[in-house]
Amino acid sequence: MEPKKDGVKRRAFLKTAVASLAAAALAPGLLSAGRFQSDSLQVWSCGGLSEAFMEANGLYEQRNGVQINYTGAFAAALGKSLLGGAVTEVFAGRVLQLAQNLRTAGKMLYFRPLCFTEYVLITPLGNPAQIQTVQDMARPGVRVILPLGASPPGGDAVMGILKKAGVDQAVLKNTIEKESCVIKMMPQIISGEGAASIVERRLTRMDRFAGKVEVIPIPEALFPPGPLTFTIGVMKYAKDRALADDYVNFICSDEAQAIFDRHGFIPAASAKGRTLIEKLGVKDV
Repeated sequence: MEPKKDGVKRRAFLKTAVASLAAAALAPGLLSAGRFQSDSLQVWSCGGLSEAFMEANGLYEQRNGVQINYTGAFAAALGKSLLGGAVTEVFAGRVLQLAQNLRTAGKMLYFRPLCFTEYVLITPLGNPAQIQTVQDMARPGVRVILPLGASPPGGDAVMGILKKAGVDQAVLKNTIEKESCVIKMMPQIISGEGAASIVERRLTRMDRFAGKVEVIPIPEALFPPGPLTFTIGVMKYAKDRALADDYVNFICSDEAQAIFDRHGFIPAASAKGRTLIEKLGVKDV
């Protein structure tokens, strides 16, 4: 009778094992428990990346059972604090020079290209002023609203585009308001108060603004190179290097890069992104 008992025990064991695996499949992250020494990771990024990061972070947390403590804020302020005494484990910043400075200062272990931004013209739906180019914003009577008071590189980048197009002074004469916040400016274009503006494409992909403005491309030759680049790097303060590396690898994967694409960025992993990496020299130091 003993063999029969052993058979029953074996069947019971297998049944329990299968049930456990099924439960793990229903609870993403359970199977990866124990892969890392830490169960949380602190991530800082430029505020413009917030919507994309929150979506990507949710997916990473679900799959790995790791809590991402995320902060998105003004990149220059975060960078200045990190070059001082502030501490985070992963940092995704804007402007290549910032990442290079963090590396040179020994604060960042390495960085990788993350994505690029691009600028577009926006008008109210229907484009009543028939704006097709940056030069059209200089036509007499066109009511322009620009984010010239926005924190760098916001206003500076827009002025750079206008100067390269040779219409900065004419457009400034048409500018009825110099807004300090692009988020606050968008409704003024949507309502028709302003006939045209220049913003990053990411603004037009936000849920609150998507489909509410006309979006017109601006030639890449007019873009100022500095603000275009976003990088992501592991800081020397990472408590669990394996976790920090895995997270960065995920954010740079095709799956996560597709999230940044949906939010209006040019993924570094895309064909255009790879071209920009070479053109702008986005390489670790």
